[in-house]
Amino acid sequence: MQSLSQVPECHTLRLILGDELNPNHSWFSNTDSGVLYVIAELHEEGHYVTHHIQKLCAFFAAMADFAASLRRAGHRVLHLTLDDTAAWRDCLKGADAAPKSAGSTVALLLELIERSGARRFECQRPDEFRLLGTLGELETRLSAKAAQRSVSFAMVDSEHFLLPFDEISMQFTKGRHVLMESFYRRMRRRFNILMDGDKPMGGQWNFDADNRNKLKSTDLASVPEPLVFANNISEILARIHRHNLPYIGRLAPIETAAGQHQGQSHGQGYTADLFDESGFGAGIEAGIETGIATGFDKGIKAGTDAAAFSPVNASPANELLWPINREQSLQLLGWFCRYGLVRFGRFQDAMTGAHPAGWSLYHSRLSFALNCKMLSPLEVIEAAIAAWQANPAIDMAQIEGFVRQILGWREYVRGIYWANMPEFARLNYLEASRPLPGYFWTGNTGMNCMRHAIGQSLDYAYAHHIQRLMTTGNFCLLTGINPDEVDTWYLGIYVDAIEWVELPNTRGMALFADGGIIATKPYGASGAYINRMSDYCSGCKYEVGKRSGEGSCPFNSLYWHFLHRHAERFGNNHRLGMIFSSWYKMDELQRAAILATAEQYLSNLERL
Repeated sequence: MQSLSQVPECHTLRLILGDELNPNHSWFSNTDSGVLYVIAELHEEGHYVTHHIQKLCAFFAAMADFAASLRRAGHRVLHLTLDDTAAWRDCLKGADAAPKSAGSTVALLLELIERSGARRFECQRPDEFRLLGTLGELETRLSAKAAQRSVSFAMVDSEHFLLPFDEISMQFTKGRHVLMESFYRRMRRRFNILMDGDKPMGGQWNFDADNRNKLKSTDLASVPEPLVFANNISEILARIHRHNLPYIGRLAPIETAAGQHQGQSHGQGYTADLFDESGFGAGIEAGIETGIATGFDKGIKAGTDAAAFSPVNASPANELLWPINREQSLQLLGWFCRYGLVRFGRFQDAMTGAHPAGWSLYHSRLSFALNCKMLSPLEVIEAAIAAWQANPAIDMAQIEGFVRQILGWREYVRGIYWANMPEFARLNYLEASRPLPGYFWTGNTGMNCMRHAIGQSLDYAYAHHIQRLMTTGNFCLLTGINPDEVDTWYLGIYVDAIEWVELPNTRGMALFADGGIIATKPYGASGAYINRMSDYCSGCKYEVGKRSGEGSCPFNSLYWHFLHRHAERFGNNHRLGMIFSSWYKMDELQRAAILATAEQYLSNLERL
């Protein structure tokens, strides 16, 4: 930490944001005593949504660690904490008209440029549209001051993604649907990944049909214990409390039974694992895929650092379980390929409340490390392929399913985001307007699947793709929750949630608020799907086998009610034809009972 009264002189000031922690960026290939790197805990970033406490701590800890690593490499770094940037907090409240017009971040950067005497400001292209606007405003302000003191402005590439930013407009058209599968195949060919000449290895492009297994009771004994870390965050927690940063969630879970978690909020009330479209079975015709799961790195073995590794499911109240630097990220990468990849695809859609590691299962949980750029997507893909080649127990379905998440879906949602912003953030095709129920902040609901998915999110700032899409997301779709409120919840609660990955997955894939830019149909489902992929229904107060009446599973009647009220929009959708046919084949009394039950539930959402 350094005070703003001690800003060193420099000719170039370079800004590093919290999701730009890439040690292999070309910026760092040479040291220059005239270049000053700035890494700052910004009050503005802590307030634009209410974040999970683990998310706040993970970003702040990773930023501090990265600053220290740059110093060790010989670079000059100004690392500012909430204490140092507190003077700009009032800009958020409008205490000073001039700084408020620029925003607290712009005001801070202008002050740093002035105090350092920098003649040049450089930044990496941000991944969020909001921050691109902030930096664009800074450039405008610097231009306006040019008569007083000329400061040049330059924005460089982040050097992280596989699809160059300048090519996004060639692959994606604003407002137009682009099939993810076609994009994925182009990327496979371009990077020669899992290819046999011009043909895909294994004889087919997509093995998703092999990756929809439910965990049976006999499978639970093989679920691996997750690798978590024990990063001390005492000082960070003290700063967060000292500056009254709002937050949700907790640092350690509240255990109510084996593998079960009781949701509870703290403070004030989301890749991002990611979803994909392909197909998950009869009657639903939808397909979802995980976001960021990853592989193996030669020479890295899980748990080799005894001081950092903790073989438990949760850390004490002053410790953080997420990786905060490249070394820990590589350990987690190694753990996944050694213990997770072998059954990753097979059980990637499965959910369970009957195992202490039900929150992690075979998922890599590398999305935070990737989205902060501590790891690169290509090295993760290559590591996973190396593990597959070295281990005959890892079949083609496992490695292909994993590669598709990073090479396909992750690059795809970024393209969708930038091709469609800022309009995408305002889309509400289904005119959904209900408020988000209060139990999204507490987990206190009688719906067992929702209690598990929300409670786990509060416990770990993490849930895998099916929990996010087909449990909480599905519920919000069926009940018509306002997309703005859903976006805010997802963006705040998940440690890996950055808008470029959260927004397309939530507003597009989960809520169909984009009207079909991502998916060709809404991904709604009844309780039958949740029952097929989990053991949640066996411990629920509602009966998954009942479509209507008291005690019936809310997902059942709400599913049919959703289709009924949107029949004009989706009645001619060929992917929903069989489902609408089934609805109209029901006798009139049965349909009336289902709709009446759904109306009762919709009128009492807070009490479900």
